Amino acid sequence: MLVPPLDAIRTGAEVIDGAHAKWLAEQAARRDLIHRLGIPTGPHPLYDEFATALAERTGFAYGFVNLFLDQQTFIGLHQPPEGSGYTVIGRTMSIEDGWCPHVVRRRKALPLPDVHASHRFSGNTVVDAVGIRAYFGVPLIHPGTGIVLGTGCVIDPDRREQSEAGRIQNQVKGTGAEILVALTAGAPAS
Repeated sequence: MLVPPLDAIRTGAEVIDGAHAKWLAEQAARRDLIHRLGIPTGPHPLYDEFATALAERTGFAYGFVNLFLDQQTFIGLHQPPEGSGYTVIGRTMSIEDGWCPHVVRRRKALPLPDVHASHRFSGNTVVDAVGIRAYFGVPLIHPGTGIVLGTGCVIDPDRREQSEAGRIQNQVKGTGAEILVALTAGAPAS
């Protein structure tokens, strides 16, 4: 008979380890907080403006305001137009793909001026699907609860010089702080 580890719980026939149980609890708390704050869970013009600001301030092709729900949900999205030669992406992505899951778990900014500089970050679905070489992201942490709502981030098919990393990361952090104020101020007008 298989006995689950002491740090695991059983839900029906499924055994969930402690780390997975913690993640599920965080996801439930995040969904509840997003609902209570009245944060939109679909595309929203205000957050599209923030995504555009992220992209323009950093000189990156793509900008995102990303909520972590059952999927990564881009309530704010800036991307090059169709026909520009860049990949056009949708408004959702698997909760496992990209670099934002790392930002949410570590609760810290993640500057990757060249995703290929680390094998941990170069083998990624987004690298293959979109051809991304640079990523900078910050967690959007609710100040009253400490819950990470999602991320503000930028991606680009061109790598950046290490000497630019501090400047870019500061721009993403600054815009992330503006996004967090908007997210936590109550339901935005549609």
